[in-house]
Amino acid sequence: MQLEKTTKLRQIEEKRHYDDACGLAHALELVGERWALIVMRELMFGPRRFSELRADLPGISANVLTQRLGELEQRGLVRRVQLPPPASVQVYEATGWGLEAAPVIRELGRWAVRSPRHDPGLFVSPVSIMMSLQTMFDADRAGDLRGRFGFRFGHTGFVADIGDGTIDVRRGDPVGSDVLFNADPGAIAGVLYGGAPFETVDVSGDRTLAKRFVTLFPLPPKVETS
Repeated sequence: MQLEKTTKLRQIEEKRHYDDACGLAHALELVGERWALIVMRELMFGPRRFSELRADLPGISANVLTQRLGELEQRGLVRRVQLPPPASVQVYEATGWGLEAAPVIRELGRWAVRSPRHDPGLFVSPVSIMMSLQTMFDADRAGDLRGRFGFRFGHTGFVADIGDGTIDVRRGDPVGSDVLFNADPGAIAGVLYGGAPFETVDVSGDRTLAKRFVTLFPLPPKVETS
């Protein structure tokens, strides 16, 4: 059974080859399948359980997620690891080489949101909204602003540190942040990018600092298609 599965995967891989020496062609062979790059995105802030990935990618079936993880693992971009006790569960994490794709994913996202067809009102995962902060951060608007901004999405926490015109985002406990956003990722996206009122999100801490924070992520202009 294992030999048959390996043979089928090899046959699929062969069909996906472009027979082109360009690095871009090989990049598409690595992450060009539907959902592959989105799965990689979800691993950019640390290891995830299969169930967590499934919950944050509602449009993907369990079978397709399993297939994509297996392919990415086979290509050296993802690995399975066993967390030590007391967790003792299997998780998926991006390899060091896989993590190098983060800037590519961010810049591809920045390029794509210029499309008139991009709909910011669609579903957004916690990882997606946090990565968008890195992508859209405007250092000139930030100026000399300094602060720690926490985000709580259910049981998952993130922290964004701003200082010296840079932003550093990581997964972690947001306790002690200057500002804490406790809201659905879509609601935060609505304030940042959709023109929703600041009052639509639950914010605690320094509200003046929070109101300045949400102005630091302008979207690039849409392209003219006509």
